[in-house]
Amino acid sequence: MATFISVPLKKSTEVDLVKPLSKFITVSYPAGEEQGEYIRAVEELNKLRKNALGRPLDKHESSLEILLRYYDQLCAVEPKFPFSENQLCLTFTWKDAFDKGSLFGGSVKLALASLGYEKTCVLFNAAALASQIASEQNLDNDEGLKAAAKFYQLASGAFGHIKDTVLSALNREPTMDISPETVGTLKLIMLAQAQEVFFLKATSDKMKDAVIAKLANQAADFYGEACKQCQYKDNLPKYFYFQEVLSVLAAKHTIMQANAELHQSVTSKQKKRFGEEIARLQRSAELVKTVASGYDEYVSVKDLSEKINRALVAAKKDNDFIYHDRVPEVKDLEHIGKAALVKATTITTPLSQKFADLFEKMVPMVVQQSMSIYTQRKAETVNRLVGTMREATNLCNGVLASLNLPAALEDLSGDSIPQSIAEKARAIVQLGGLQSIEQLIRDLPELLTRNREILDESLKMLDDEETTDSELRTKFNQRWNRTPSGDLYKPLRAEGGNFRNILDKAVQADQVVRDRYTTHCDMIALLCKPENELNAAIPSANPTKTLQGNEVVNVLRSQLAQLDEMKKERETLEVEIKAVTFDMSTSFLTALAHDGAINEEQLSLSQLDQLYGAYNQRVQATLRTQEELLGQVQTSHQEFSSLKQSNTEANQRDEVLKKLASAHDSYVEISNNLREGTKFYNDLTEILLKFQNKCSDIVFARKTERDELLKDLQQSIAREPSAPSFNVPAYQSSPAVPAAAGGPTPAPRTVFQPQQPQAKPMPPARPPPPSVTTQAAATPPINAPLTGPPNSNPPPMVPPNQAQGPPYPSYQGYPGYFQMPGYNPYAYGQYNMPNMPYMGYQQTPGQAGYPAAPPPGQPYPGYPQQPPQQQPYYPQQ
Repeated sequence: MATFISVPLKKSTEVDLVKPLSKFITVSYPAGEEQGEYIRAVEELNKLRKNALGRPLDKHESSLEILLRYYDQLCAVEPKFPFSENQLCLTFTWKDAFDKGSLFGGSVKLALASLGYEKTCVLFNAAALASQIASEQNLDNDEGLKAAAKFYQLASGAFGHIKDTVLSALNREPTMDISPETVGTLKLIMLAQAQEVFFLKATSDKMKDAVIAKLANQAADFYGEACKQCQYKDNLPKYFYFQEVLSVLAAKHTIMQANAELHQSVTSKQKKRFGEEIARLQRSAELVKTVASGYDEYVSVKDLSEKINRALVAAKKDNDFIYHDRVPEVKDLEHIGKAALVKATTITTPLSQKFADLFEKMVPMVVQQSMSIYTQRKAETVNRLVGTMREATNLCNGVLASLNLPAALEDLSGDSIPQSIAEKARAIVQLGGLQSIEQLIRDLPELLTRNREILDESLKMLDDEETTDSELRTKFNQRWNRTPSGDLYKPLRAEGGNFRNILDKAVQADQVVRDRYTTHCDMIALLCKPENELNAAIPSANPTKTLQGNEVVNVLRSQLAQLDEMKKERETLEVEIKAVTFDMSTSFLTALAHDGAINEEQLSLSQLDQLYGAYNQRVQATLRTQEELLGQVQTSHQEFSSLKQSNTEANQRDEVLKKLASAHDSYVEISNNLREGTKFYNDLTEILLKFQNKCSDIVFARKTERDELLKDLQQSIAREPSAPSFNVPAYQSSPAVPAAAGGPTPAPRTVFQPQQPQAKPMPPARPPPPSVTTQAAATPPINAPLTGPPNSNPPPMVPPNQAQGPPYPSYQGYPGYFQMPGYNPYAYGQYNMPNMPYMGYQQTPGQAGYPAAPPPGQPYPGYPQQPPQQQPYYPQQ
């Protein structure tokens, strides 16, 4: 009776995990010790997969441990890499565990770019191997019983977990072996077998019969549910595996019922219900008899049957001679209770006792994505604060330049270069002058072109692959059952469109910088000239020197000094703002562990407010200080201007000095803008190269998937019949070959078939009719010429001592009998036309011709006449 069901393992093809994962790590993490550690972890993961799936596994717990460790590692690594069709595309191919490539239906194999699919198939193999290990246990001792129960419950839990998660993990129709209905049935089967093991354990421990009966009844219930699943599910009966399993389940269901009745009969006897004891034993005997008659090739119930019969004979004997208790009907018996001692093992990682996370230091992808968004928010905050201060500083410089300050205060002599203008000129020369700016301007188009080419090449790869996919989809229609490239590439195309918009805006910004440079180019060139040429280019004036010690001049100088101090404070504040750092990954990891999700916006805004709230207040304070000081400067400058002697030369000199001061400020701003633009294009080049790698990877993965699918389609099309089956005409068939010759028996001719009670064996070919004389009948013609076309398929010769089969009866009315003397063109089994004589036939000299046909019902002359029961058999052709 100890027949237990195990599940076969799925088979997978080899997958290289090292190259794509290492490439992702190299692109995503900076070079260093951390990156090298992650790459080594990838190599270990690849080795673990080969050990778990690349070789046959023994039916031992150590092999199961390898599978569980690989499954745990997949669960740990899944949130840390962007496994998807449009990001990190890894295609896993698995064969159906039950489909052997026959005509029973179902997919032979399925390839998906989904880590969830890999996890599901690995867990299926773990459950299947657990069932095989449990089936190999020795159930004659406690250790074997405990191990079998543990592994069956583990297998049941694993199959149940697949049932609940497979559809969400794959997002498409799975193969039949991992479909919810299949794994749901396997879960019930494993649970029923675990319950049976507990029944065997209770029987071995000689527990109370009432308890054993409930255990057996519960096992019968589990087997009954599993049997119904196998019998009534739509697709399961297609598999030969489940056709065999169904018989075992039905037998086990009945056997467990018989055991329940047997042990409950003992309880009835203990309660002195002897009639009930007999009724239960009779019921048990009937159940065992059903198993013995219908399922004897699957399970043996000989020992159980003998045990029941002995108990029944003894019970009847005691009741007949002693108790005389009434034997109730089966329907009147009390129902036997149920006791479920088994439970499907809950699948919670880690399942392996030896599990160690290879990527423990790598944060999950959701944390990486949150960190990326937080970094962007932080950069926006820093740029906003720094930009606000720079705009305010530019505004201040513009106002002072329009007032010719501080040059107006320094130029009281009217014939020398103001100190501030000289310093500005020296600063421009140190920064490279016009040559530096012009070189930066010439470099920008080249950087822009490089970025556009990278972006165009990336999108062209997507376009070419999408075009190929569309053509194949049009060609194969429904057979091309993979995700359309147009749907798959939508995120990448959106990202590419964003990059194109960024480049367009950068082009506009570059043009603004060029226009500004064109406006101030002449004055910047003047500042780059030697001091004597610069002094000669500035108009001279001779204002009164009485203003040098004036109070208005002193107040104005004090206000300008305060503005300079404010500018220096802003520079220091900018450095401090840019230097602020904080590791948000800890906060995100804590939130993920506590809540299972990350509210990035709330956490980021709260942290940024703490980090930059004080700096924001200081920036606003400098803005208010600048506004007050500029108002005071403008008032003081009006008083200063009214005190200065006004003439045309002084006004011209002031205008030139204003332009020179403005040209210096513009030079510094343009130079900064150009350097920022150069850095922007270089940084964007790195980002676009990563985007290009992403496009290249997914196109390569899609090409691999396309080639695999094309190969499967070619094999499928090659196996399909090119036309519906039809009957070949009999005249195209080969002649019949005697059984002794070892050839196949051809199908009967379908042109005309007389009604026969049953199919007859094919008779050998008929010899030519005999001549009139007995000698002619016994001796065939030697040199008879052919009267018709040559026969390429002559009838085979039959050895004279070989049995010719049963003779045809000669009485009228026998199906297949035709009253035509001589050759019958519609005889049974006809394949070759004999050489029939005709009127113009010229006989060979010395050979008698064929006689005319005798009257109906009369034999040919020269045939020996014998009684009908001894009539010789003349085979017809």
